Amino acid sequence: MPAPVAPPTPEQCGCWERVRSRLRGEVGEAAFNSWLRPLDLLDAAGRAVRLTVPTRFMRDWVVKHYADRIRTLWQSEDSACDSVEILVSSAQPAAVRRPAREAGRGDGAEAEARFALPAAEAASKLTFEHFIVGKPNELAYAAALRVAEAETVPFNPLYLAGGAGLGKTHLMHAIAHHMHQKFPERRIAYLSAERFMYEFVRALRDKNVMPFKEQLRSVDVLMIDDVQFIAGKESTQEEFFHTFNALIDQNRQIVISGDRSPSDLDHMEERMRSRLGWGLVADIHATDYELRLGILHSKAEQLGAKVPQQVLEFLAHRITSNVRELEGGLNRVLAYSNLVGRPITLETTQEVLKDLLRANDRRVSIEDIQKRVAEHFNVRLGDMHSPRRARAVARPRQVAMYLCKQLTTRSLPEIGRKFGGRDHTTVMHAVRKIDELRREDPGLSEDIELLKRSLES
Repeated sequence: MPAPVAPPTPEQCGCWERVRSRLRGEVGEAAFNSWLRPLDLLDAAGRAVRLTVPTRFMRDWVVKHYADRIRTLWQSEDSACDSVEILVSSAQPAAVRRPAREAGRGDGAEAEARFALPAAEAASKLTFEHFIVGKPNELAYAAALRVAEAETVPFNPLYLAGGAGLGKTHLMHAIAHHMHQKFPERRIAYLSAERFMYEFVRALRDKNVMPFKEQLRSVDVLMIDDVQFIAGKESTQEEFFHTFNALIDQNRQIVISGDRSPSDLDHMEERMRSRLGWGLVADIHATDYELRLGILHSKAEQLGAKVPQQVLEFLAHRITSNVRELEGGLNRVLAYSNLVGRPITLETTQEVLKDLLRANDRRVSIEDIQKRVAEHFNVRLGDMHSPRRARAVARPRQVAMYLCKQLTTRSLPEIGRKFGGRDHTTVMHAVRKIDELRREDPGLSEDIELLKRSLES
């Protein structure tokens, strides 16, 4: 890989963070975590921006699916940019690097190399030491640590259940990094359910299914993040089911995360839900005030930042949605203070985070919207996720999608997945359709305004 001309400037790093933030909103958390989070800014010399990814496979995927969009977003920040180059980084962090003697171990070693943790996720951050434990997550933490420490499989699978931004992925990475240090001979494959599906579809397309099967079934530990993504994907579920059984039969450890408990996974085959609940299901609940305050103290300490106690307490009280937004809010306050040169006070915090605080004040979940709409139109809650197309069901479902777009910060792909794994284009169509109908049908418009007021109250 060519040496960088110079390290990125603070302005270039800020530009990259804004581009990343917009990408996350456009593609959704699952795709962002699988393909875009591992991207690192190498430099932005002259008119070219150079980014790195840990593997050639990821480079090819990003170039094909996201490079043009990254260039467009960067140009909106800096019109001088006329090209974006994606390179393969030259090294992985020590926690996921494998000894040379492992190179000839066959399919398991190949799967481990192909599905290693992204290089951009520094081992020093997503570890057990940096995971703040409280009542909402103490079971999940204890179970994850037990799996990482155990000589033999303690429970299989370990299933971590919880909403976005509550720490599931952190614990998954912590398990893998700890195992690499304690048991360096273990072969660990880590991938999102979305990545599993893409790899499987690619293997089918290339008529290369057997090597794919053999790779994943020969590892010592298989870790699958966001398993809810494969709900409704029948052929992917079938392959995952057989991979799951093969590893269980060999007493190999499986760790899985999902946004809800196995029994609540819609459009997941009953036999798959049953197997996911075989071992230990550890729920990660929404954070409480004490846990949020502890997380903020830890984050400020890691960054070496002096933040007034009243500011930390204010953030812990007001940003209640998830840990990701909580830490993001603190980062924004610190960045503002450093760049503008103003001290961190309660007043500046309120000004800098005005939009985030407003969003948390009116926070409404997709599940809340689905339940309220189903009650209002007298349809079953399950109809929100079902494939039924009868107008009496489809119209309330479209109204719910419309309200999700209006009242939540979720991306279109995320909304679609919450409605039975539908595509983001289906959500776009629903939003446009309801917009049109509201202009033509005063009764429907009144229904929607009534629903909005009840949800925001």
